[in-house]
Amino acid sequence: MFTLAEVASLNDIQPTYRILKPWWDVFMDYLAVVMLMVAIFAGTMQLTKDQVVCLPVLQSTVNSKAQPGTSGKADFTTVETTTGRKTNLDFQQYVFINQMCYHLALPWYSKYFPYLVLIHTIILIVSSNFWFKYPKTCSKIEHFVSILGKCFESPWTTKALSETACEDSEENKQRLTGAQSLPKYVSTSSDEGSPSASTPMITKSGFKFSADKPMIEVPSVTILDKKDGEQAKALFEKVRKFRAHVEDSDLIYKLYVGQTVIKTVKFIFILCYTANFVNTISFEHICNPKVEHLIGYTQFECTHNMAYMLKKLLISYISLICVYGFICLYTLFWLFRIPLKEYSFEKVREESSFSDIPDVKNDFAFLLHMVDQYDQLYSKRFGVFLSEVSENKLREISLNHEWTFEKLRQHVSRNAQDKQELHLFMLSGVPDAVFDLTDLDVLKLELIPEAKIPAKISQMTNLQELHLCHCPAKVEQTAFSFLRDHLRCLHVKFTDVAEIPAWVYLLKNLRELYLIGNLNSENNKMIGLESLRELRHLKILHVKSNLTKIPPNITDVAPHLTKLVIHNDGTKLVVLNSLKKMTNVAELELQNCELERIPHAIFSLSNLQELDLKSNSIRTIEEIISFQHLKRFTCLKLWHNKIVNIPSSITHIKNLESLYLSNNKLESLPAAVFSLQKLRCLDVSYNSIALIPVEIGLLQNLQHFHITGNKVDILPKQLFKCVKLRTLSLGQNCITSIPDKVSQLVQLTHLELKGNCLDRLPATLGQCQLLRKSGLVVEDHLFDALPSEVKEVLNQDTSIPFANGI
Repeated sequence: MFTLAEVASLNDIQPTYRILKPWWDVFMDYLAVVMLMVAIFAGTMQLTKDQVVCLPVLQSTVNSKAQPGTSGKADFTTVETTTGRKTNLDFQQYVFINQMCYHLALPWYSKYFPYLVLIHTIILIVSSNFWFKYPKTCSKIEHFVSILGKCFESPWTTKALSETACEDSEENKQRLTGAQSLPKYVSTSSDEGSPSASTPMITKSGFKFSADKPMIEVPSVTILDKKDGEQAKALFEKVRKFRAHVEDSDLIYKLYVGQTVIKTVKFIFILCYTANFVNTISFEHICNPKVEHLIGYTQFECTHNMAYMLKKLLISYISLICVYGFICLYTLFWLFRIPLKEYSFEKVREESSFSDIPDVKNDFAFLLHMVDQYDQLYSKRFGVFLSEVSENKLREISLNHEWTFEKLRQHVSRNAQDKQELHLFMLSGVPDAVFDLTDLDVLKLELIPEAKIPAKISQMTNLQELHLCHCPAKVEQTAFSFLRDHLRCLHVKFTDVAEIPAWVYLLKNLRELYLIGNLNSENNKMIGLESLRELRHLKILHVKSNLTKIPPNITDVAPHLTKLVIHNDGTKLVVLNSLKKMTNVAELELQNCELERIPHAIFSLSNLQELDLKSNSIRTIEEIISFQHLKRFTCLKLWHNKIVNIPSSITHIKNLESLYLSNNKLESLPAAVFSLQKLRCLDVSYNSIALIPVEIGLLQNLQHFHITGNKVDILPKQLFKCVKLRTLSLGQNCITSIPDKVSQLVQLTHLELKGNCLDRLPATLGQCQLLRKSGLVVEDHLFDALPSEVKEVLNQDTSIPFANGI
């Protein structure tokens, strides 16, 4: 027979699962244990003491009962005469008949009652704990219990809830977050008699920043070490992934409902058939074994010694089953009384600063409902790890702990404009120590989704340039006031136009605005740029997008805009009439806009000085004659197009100083180009030009001439009459020799000859006073073939000649 310990092991659920067992499950487990004890006790008694004792019913007794006497005395006499009569049976016959009558006369329920109780109880125990064992649910439950325990014991949970509990206290009003490197601020009264500032208080993510009073730094009270912070961050990630995995199904809920229904049906079944057998268990039984030829008697009267005990045990078992069944019915009532597939943290949100804790559904909600039956504190502490506000607080603490002032100082560099620049990439936020770099000129924030700019930025008095690359930064009121008055240049890179912070359009002192992103996608068809009317001092607007027309809101800044740049990424720019309103534009760039001709609207820009139409589809430029009406026009860039020839009407642009026609399909240079006496820069690189006209000598003001990547084989002597040349690019041609007259170019600082068919370099290169080896682009063997004195001149220190040249 089973021992009690062996049977009890069937109900041995891991102690960690106890938080998912409500009171009714616990009570039913105890009832199941009592049922097991009843079964084991009854089975043990039955194996050791269960037996029947039978005596034959004598024939005279049967006859006397069948034919009763006429008086009571006669009857008494008959009974007296049978008393003590021999039965003529030996011991073996008694044993035999006892065994036969045990199986024939005894009801089956009296014999198998302990085993039925045992089987029913095991089925009920299995039904109660099946959801802990079923593979598709036990893995989720095990994961949930593991995460829940870690969240409950995490130092971050304790810290977050303790801050919430103390949020309204006076002490908590004097603190911010509890990081070692995150300063705490308190509001202090101003000196007696002096007025306090009028900046309003800004409330953000559960923190209260008092911006209307002086700030002093106080030590942090609660600090998370690095290990605890990393553990908390890992928990946030685990909770996020577990929620996504569990919320998409309700298998655990359905399985629990199913096993509860099975237990209820089992209870009804047991109660129905067991109640019928209560009266069948009796002490006396009549047995007719039909073995008269062996025994000599036909009828026996038997007694069952366990009948009384079995009947009491059966009544006890029925009582336990009834209690068990009522609890099952209550469980079903609880399961269907409220929507257990939805769980709201409304109470937690009301009691804490984490107002963003989301409601959950399906199996995730059901598990939390079950935990609440054990202890509601578990779900309250667990909710901390569902809050983005809480996660952001942790990120701030970890971020400030990692990015100290010293580390940030090491990342500061000098850019091309010799300004101090700091580039922060893919951080969880902006470290507080950034705003202690008071000498910073340029701040770049890239891929920082939770960037927040606090009031401390007001101490960065040198900051004039800000880059927000996929970084929809939030700005406090005091910080915005500072940026509005001091920021001069802003770069914003975005995917959706909604990512552009609204405060950008209110920076009234902004001088330069660079917008890079998709303004013409399906998501942005109904979205336009906010009004730029407030940007009264904006001078430079750079838009890199895929526009089909110039946004109407750009006309809000048209009267005072001096430079407009549109990079269109290959999308055809059709409507350009709004350009006529930009009367003050001096520089205009329309790059990669699929333009086929020079837009006529450009000729209305009377103040235009420079036009860049790079990377379009322009084939002909007959309209170029209209530039003669633009008296200030000096620079024309038509590079990376499909231009075949230059019209002779270009000679009418008398003030043209720079002409860029590289990467086109030119085969020749017309003489009209060389009539532009003010031309200082001519770039016709990467075309198919085979000859440099002798008229080039007329360009006495030419300083930069680029004809790299063509088919030139001979250099005309007239080229060296352009004595003001500083840059001469002749690489990747078919030139076989360089005339000695190159020595006339005394101001030459850059000479490119690489990629030609040269055998040698002229020794007169040494007479080019400003030319040095760093400015001479040529094959090494040609340079090595120069006379040593020429190489010595070219290898001289470049600092003094360049200074003189400048």
